[in-house]
Amino acid sequence: MTTSDLPVSSPSGLPEGWFAGREAFQQMVRDAFATAAREGWAEILISDANFHDWPLGERAVVESLQAWAKGGRRFTMLAVSYDDVIRRHARFVGWRGTWDHIMTCRKSPAADPLELPSVLWSPGWVMQRLDPVRCAGVAGGEADRRVLVREVLNEWLRSKSSPGFPSTTLGL
Repeated sequence: MTTSDLPVSSPSGLPEGWFAGREAFQQMVRDAFATAAREGWAEILISDANFHDWPLGERAVVESLQAWAKGGRRFTMLAVSYDDVIRRHARFVGWRGTWDHIMTCRKSPAADPLELPSVLWSPGWVMQRLDPVRCAGVAGGEADRRVLVREVLNEWLRSKSSPGFPSTTLGL
């Protein structure tokens, strides 16, 4: 990778352009949530087959989400399965329980895990893993990219998913 291949920064400081590698991907997720808290994004939508590679359980990520969360904000998650989230991201699961009133969690258990988009979407910036296996993708704030990705996600949310990942589990 040459210096001309490295992502440039957007006005918000988030990278724009191609990225590759698990560490680069995870840092972009951390930076996006920190930026969301700092800039007060109204909405965050994340989608992935299982969120296995996402740093959702890290203290810094949950602290960023805690600073971001307020009334009027919306957080949407879409996954094939939430088993890895529950198993690997205990801090996030606790945060999710507290902020259930601003969250919508959907699942699509019949979906091919490689077909479900791996995306972090916001009104001003989007990061999409085009190759989840190699953690490679593209990020940016271009309006056409944000609109296209949101349309794809809306289709999944509307017609290819159902409620999932309850904030509490009831038992007998």
